[in-house]
Amino acid sequence: MAESFLFNIAERVLEKIALLAVEEVRLLFNVENDLEELQDTMTHIKAVLLDAERQQHQNEALRLSIWKLRDLFDDAEDVIDEIECEALRKRVVNYPSTSIKVRCLPSCFVPLAFSSKMGHKIKEINKRIDTIATEWDRFKLVTHQVDNRRVIHRETYSFVNSSDVIGRDEDREKIINLLKEPSDESGNIPVIPIVGIGGLGKTTLAQFVYNDERVIKLFSLRIWVCVSEEFDLRRLLKEMICSVSKKNCDDSQIDILQTQLRSLLNENNFLLVLDDVWNEDRAKWIQFKNLLMSMGNLSRSKIIVTTRSLKVASIMSSCDSYVLKGLFYEDCLTLFTKWAFNDGDERRYPNLMRIGKKIVEKCKGVPLAVRTLGSLLFSKTDEREWILLRDNEIWRLEQSENDILPVLKLSYHYLPSHLQRCLTYLSLFPKDYLYDTDYIIQFWMAYGLLASSNQNEEWEDIGITYFKELWLRCFVQDVTDHGSFYRFKMHDLIHDLTLNLSQRECLTVNRQQMKVIEKVRHLSFSLDSPLGVPQSLKKLKRVRTIVVPPLPFSTENRSIDESFVNACILNFKYLRLLDLSYTLLEELPESIGTLKHLRYLDLSLCRRMRKIPSSICKLQSLLTLRLFGVPLIEVPESLQSLISLRFLEITTDALLLRVIQPGCWSSLQFLFLHKCDRLESIFDGMQHLTSLRRLGIRGCVRLISLPRSLKFLTKLEEINIKSCQKINLCMEVEEAEDQDLHLSLKAFSVLWSDALTDLPRLLLKGSANTLQSIQIIGCKNFEVLPEWLQNLTSLQKLEISYCRKLSSLPEGMDRLTALRLLKIKGCPTLSERCRRDGGADWPKISHVQEVEVDL
Repeated sequence: MAESFLFNIAERVLEKIALLAVEEVRLLFNVENDLEELQDTMTHIKAVLLDAERQQHQNEALRLSIWKLRDLFDDAEDVIDEIECEALRKRVVNYPSTSIKVRCLPSCFVPLAFSSKMGHKIKEINKRIDTIATEWDRFKLVTHQVDNRRVIHRETYSFVNSSDVIGRDEDREKIINLLKEPSDESGNIPVIPIVGIGGLGKTTLAQFVYNDERVIKLFSLRIWVCVSEEFDLRRLLKEMICSVSKKNCDDSQIDILQTQLRSLLNENNFLLVLDDVWNEDRAKWIQFKNLLMSMGNLSRSKIIVTTRSLKVASIMSSCDSYVLKGLFYEDCLTLFTKWAFNDGDERRYPNLMRIGKKIVEKCKGVPLAVRTLGSLLFSKTDEREWILLRDNEIWRLEQSENDILPVLKLSYHYLPSHLQRCLTYLSLFPKDYLYDTDYIIQFWMAYGLLASSNQNEEWEDIGITYFKELWLRCFVQDVTDHGSFYRFKMHDLIHDLTLNLSQRECLTVNRQQMKVIEKVRHLSFSLDSPLGVPQSLKKLKRVRTIVVPPLPFSTENRSIDESFVNACILNFKYLRLLDLSYTLLEELPESIGTLKHLRYLDLSLCRRMRKIPSSICKLQSLLTLRLFGVPLIEVPESLQSLISLRFLEITTDALLLRVIQPGCWSSLQFLFLHKCDRLESIFDGMQHLTSLRRLGIRGCVRLISLPRSLKFLTKLEEINIKSCQKINLCMEVEEAEDQDLHLSLKAFSVLWSDALTDLPRLLLKGSANTLQSIQIIGCKNFEVLPEWLQNLTSLQKLEISYCRKLSSLPEGMDRLTALRLLKIKGCPTLSERCRRDGGADWPKISHVQEVEVDL
């Protein structure tokens, strides 16, 4: 990884040095001359970094020197961050329980020992970087100031459906014929394995068959289970139950699960697809098969298995495997054209098509490689870029299971360096993980990966842009849009790629004997690992990440105790990210306050925790604090001293902060209050949250109203309120200053509130030019939509569900010319009035492009 994005790291470190350029800060710490020397040398080295990256594959001495430089840059960043942390800490000088005063301190408040220590560290780094600079003089590197890898921009994306499947018709027919064959008399349920290397389209073929009309008619039930690497009986049963019933299954006892599944199957014949099976333990398969066989006569049922391993196939089936081959060349060319060009454009560029044919030959029939490279070339018309891909020496495809990796590495190396780093950090999570952009972007932010030439662009927006760029390049898939965030997965093959690329810096800790490289910076504790810090890890001095992934498909938390956290804090002083969510941790040690570099702390759903130590308030660099589902009995007033905080989720049985002081939480972008049971009104001083963009409130059963001070939050874009039964949002325009508000709300939703009778006119009408979505669900006493709704001229989506007393739409709905989607459900009288054929309110909404009304 180091050689791929060192240029990006150098840019970030230089930016941080520049931020310390304020004369008062440099003099404050007595490091002005040392920082200038470091800045000059790093600027000189950065100028030749891109050429060094190109040459290092042919020069081992240069490659090793690059790794030294990577370590040095990290050390330099740690020192600069330490100065920033100290300067930030000095801003918070006094925070009694009633107020927090924020100001800057004169140099006399900085201990001489600290200044001397920082000066010594920077001098030491300068010596090391001078040595490397001297070494690099003999490599005769050429100056390049700009990383010229260009980003591909597209506005559309693709997903798997029958019309997108190319070249698999014959395979589909063969699999369907196998499904039609009668079972033998052994009584065993027939299993059809589809086998091939990663990226060949095994899952796509299984989906193609699964959704064929003949298969739908052939089987009474169809069940799809993604097995992935863990072949766990309990999980498989839960997945099958969920697939059939379309409901989540919370039971954990196998006997109960077996009974439920037997009842759902009810002697019906079924097709079961077990997708992506890795299990080589025959005993586990026999246990699962025997359990299925105990459910009755399954002679008319079938199982399709997709796997990369012939050994897995032989364990699960006695019949011959269906070995999936690569696509024919012509099909690959069709697929490549589909992804590389807009429809018909290939005829305009015959020169590019000639080069493209050679590129397709390199893919050896692997659809994922074809799709990835086609997407990479989309919208590019410069022959040199196409020739670069065709002739790149990294591209070596051989007939082995790992063929695809060189192809995907090529795609990876073509990414801009900032996207390379963002992608590789996703390897810290297990396969089949459901990612959420809200939290992944916070991860990226903690590492300082989000940068923009536009100083007014928020980090969160930059993160969404990065995600969409990865999405357009097909590095992520199964993307679902949730309005203000996305959920997504990574293909196993892409995950394999990130593991391959990050193996020197990211380590998954498990029970097996590990070879620990001292350069490891990021630790993820696997699902089968005991949560402890082995002796071999304690020698690591550059660890920046600790992640404890949750147990998949389980409501159980992972066991953990304070000794594990103490060991992490004691040994890893430069942690930027600490994720202990979904664990049984009962108490966070006071020593947490020593992690001055910490940017991200996640304690979500640590249900046994009742309080957080006061020392947490020393983490002035903290950007993200997730206390969702942590039943805190007390929230310290000094939590406001976290003046860098941008993302806060909190659950508490206590009263929240009484008032937000000026200057505190002024960077907060996202605030989510969850099950704050004693909260009757949100704290005063909301007007001081000047950067707040998203406000979420859920399960606050005593909350009565929202504060009028929200009218001062001109950046607020989203309000989401759910299961707050007593809240009434009546908020009228009362004062002269209310008449001319210019707010920025884009989405407003309120769900399951019995007390709701009106909408907050003050906020919504003040956002008439920006509000795009209103959602009102499950508000049984909501009777009338306001007449002023017609003024919301930017409204694009209106959803009203289960508001049974709402009987009509207001006049002026025809003025909502931007309205594209109107959903009405569970409102009998209103639904009748909105019928297309004669409904009394239909003329008001006939202009709406999409009207969904249940009748």
